[in-house]
Amino acid sequence: MFSLDAIALGRPAPLFLIAGPCVIESEEHALRIGRAVQKEAAIAGIPYIFKASYDKANRSSSRGFRGPGLEKGLAILARIKRELGVPILTDIHQVSEAAPAAEVADILQIPAFLCRQTDLIAAAARTGRVVNLKKGQFMAPWDMRGAVEKVHAAGGERILLTERGASFGYNNLVVDMRSLAWLRELGSPVILDVTHGLQLPGAGGDHSGGQPQFIELLARAGVAAGADGIFLETHDDPAHALSDGANALPLPRLPRLLAQLRAVADAVREYLD
Repeated sequence: MFSLDAIALGRPAPLFLIAGPCVIESEEHALRIGRAVQKEAAIAGIPYIFKASYDKANRSSSRGFRGPGLEKGLAILARIKRELGVPILTDIHQVSEAAPAAEVADILQIPAFLCRQTDLIAAAARTGRVVNLKKGQFMAPWDMRGAVEKVHAAGGERILLTERGASFGYNNLVVDMRSLAWLRELGSPVILDVTHGLQLPGAGGDHSGGQPQFIELLARAGVAAGADGIFLETHDDPAHALSDGANALPLPRLPRLLAQLRAVADAVREYLD
C-alpha cells in the first residue's frame, strides 16, 4: 500500500476507481465526464482518479482519432486536475513524453502492448510519479516481474499492476481471475481493467469491438476476487465515441455499478488474505 495525495492505494485501504473517457475528445467533454464520474464516485464513497489519453498511438487504423496531442492534451488534463481536485492518470508511448506528462499526471501508464519496453518504463520511473504497468495480452502474470524490476532499477518505488485480459484465439480476450492473485505476489496494488478486458481486438475491421453488456459482471467478479482498484472507460454516448466506444460503459449505468462495487468491497475486503 502507498498514498497518492489523499488516496491510499492497496490493501487494507478501500477499493478505488480509475475512470474517464478513452481519449480526450474535447476539453468540454472531458470535463463533463470527469465531473459526472466524480459525483457518482463520491456518492458511492469510492476514491476517484481521472483517466484520459491525450494521444492514442495504438489505434487499429491510421484513420482512427488519436486525440489532441501532447501539449494541448496536457493543458486539458491540468485544468481537470485543478478544477476537480482529483489525481490524473494518462498513458505515455514514447520516452520523450514521460517528463512533460509527469508535470501534470500523477500516474504514468505504460500501455499493455509496451509493457516490455525497457526505456519507456525507465523513463516513467525516473519522473518519480506512480507507474501503472498494464499487463500485455501476450504476457503471463508472473512474467510481469521483469517490468516491475525495471521500474525499481530506475529508482521508481510506487507501482500499480493492471490486468486487462489475455489473448484467446483471434479477436478475443479472456480474463483469468487467478491473474489478480499472481500479480499481487509481485508486491504492488492490483487493478482490473473491466472495459479493455471485454474488448474484441480488431473485430470491427478497422476498429476494435467489445462486449460492454458484461462490464458489471466482470467488475463485480474482480472486486470479489481481490482487485484493489477498478479501471473503466465511460462515455455519455458510446455509439459515437471517437475511440473504444464499443467497450465503454454508458455513463447512465455508472451509479448502479458503483453502488454494487461498494457493496461487494464492503462484504469481502476485510476477509481477503
